[in-house]
Amino acid sequence: MSSSVLAGVPRRMLVTSALPYANGPIHIGHLIEYVQTDIWVRAMRMHGHEVYYVCADDTHGTPVMLRAQFEEIKPCQLIQRVWHEHKRDFNYFGISFDNYYSTDSDENRVLSETIFTTLYNRGLIAVRDIEQAYDPIKKMFLPDRFIKGNCPRCGEKDQYGDNCEACGSIYQTTELVKPYSVLSGVTPVNKTSTHYFFKLSDPLCETFLRGWVGQLAQKEATNKMLEWLSEGGDAKLADWDITRDAPYFGFEIPGSPGKYFYVWLDAPVGYYASFKNLCDRHGLNFDEWVRPESTTEQYHFIGKDILYFHTLFWPAMLKFSGYRTPTNVFAHGFLTVEGKKMSKSRGTFISANSYITTGLDPQWLRYYFATKLNSTMGDIDLNFDDFRARVNSDLLGKYVNIASRTATFLVKGFNACVLDSAMNHQLLIQLRTAIPAIATYYESREYGRAVRQVMVLANAVNAYIDEAKPWRQAKDLNHSIALHETCSISLEGFRLLTLALKPVLPKLAESVERFLSIEPLTWADVTVPLSSMRPIRPYQDLMRRIEPQQINKLLLANQ
Repeated sequence: MSSSVLAGVPRRMLVTSALPYANGPIHIGHLIEYVQTDIWVRAMRMHGHEVYYVCADDTHGTPVMLRAQFEEIKPCQLIQRVWHEHKRDFNYFGISFDNYYSTDSDENRVLSETIFTTLYNRGLIAVRDIEQAYDPIKKMFLPDRFIKGNCPRCGEKDQYGDNCEACGSIYQTTELVKPYSVLSGVTPVNKTSTHYFFKLSDPLCETFLRGWVGQLAQKEATNKMLEWLSEGGDAKLADWDITRDAPYFGFEIPGSPGKYFYVWLDAPVGYYASFKNLCDRHGLNFDEWVRPESTTEQYHFIGKDILYFHTLFWPAMLKFSGYRTPTNVFAHGFLTVEGKKMSKSRGTFISANSYITTGLDPQWLRYYFATKLNSTMGDIDLNFDDFRARVNSDLLGKYVNIASRTATFLVKGFNACVLDSAMNHQLLIQLRTAIPAIATYYESREYGRAVRQVMVLANAVNAYIDEAKPWRQAKDLNHSIALHETCSISLEGFRLLTLALKPVLPKLAESVERFLSIEPLTWADVTVPLSSMRPIRPYQDLMRRIEPQQINKLLLANQ
């Protein structure tokens, strides 16, 4: 376990996940990140730390504006509807946000304007006339995502206007070869416009970022940052255009009519806006958490595709506008399904809502993701045969099976009370000794290692039951004490396994806590065994098996 936990030192943490865009539904690829963050947050809360987990819908930008136009509604109506859809999905999958907000808020406007003004006054905002791609049919400047063409580095066709998905290069929209407008299909023309730039190339920023990169826990992220910070070549750090021209849905820049903050400026500020909203509602001191001298910790969980924004722009914005910088940024890989990118035609582009409406248990997916997640940026594959087999084998066959095999004997034969003298059995000492290491695996985001260790322990408990054979002991009155001991040890083992799985399976843990008549489990409860003073309740099924037809129904719902 970490030194701070062993010493009993409470920690104060602000944790975020990337903001989902208000232009479409949550899908299972998104859920990796929110499940990963939620498991970490729950594990930290179980230590007794003060942890706030905030997020918000990312609501600004041209795609939202165009989507609202297509639906013939106002952008504010669109983002309000999508917010409710996103919140519904997150609630179903047990994502324990302390606040889920919107970037289209007064708090975000004020914070964005304050940060911009501070950077401007420090000489870190430049004003320049630039040429931009303009769609003469739609009569608007085109954002990066609305221009495609051939990559100027590797030549790959149909790449977006800011980066190549084939070779990973980052470039200016005007560098695209054979560009075309996604909106009209015409070749954009270049048109001059005045824009604001955050001077990321300023020596102050570069010196800071070179020092800050040493904080990153992930080697891949550190290497990528060092590549971006390298001198010369394509990766040289460039100033960042933070302006967009009307028509645009977002915050207008003070004193600059028709000019708007680029969504990637106000979106990360949305983390603080959501937290500010939480602070105002609950009487927390916002400044105490976000100022440079703060002793709080700040963690961002993101996908590897937005590492650039979170390890360069965001920390530099914070540093030079008078805020604390992130303690760390944790990036994960993408989700593939059956070894391939998610596909609508094959029914593997799976929305969270389709998972809900087909009646699948959210804890199944939380567990499966946990078995795959680690501290790297490697991609994760969802294989449905493996998904079904692993959930049925691990959760039903190894874990829940322990309670179902022994609880009824305890209820019927011993007034539902455990044998207190059995609580120091060697098997239970083995489990208690292993729990701190499992807690540490969660903190280091090695969830796969954590659940594998839990299943090793579950196998040990099942082996003990197989050897004791409580079903035989129950038939022989001479083995009454032995049966009492077997059931008591098994159920205390089940309690300890539940403790170890609680960050992954919070709803199941709640059911087990009711079943065992115990208080909500924390890591400190590893040494607080079941007691005869608190009889357990009659056993009821805690989880269902995954059936093949359920998977088929899910895939059909997404075709």
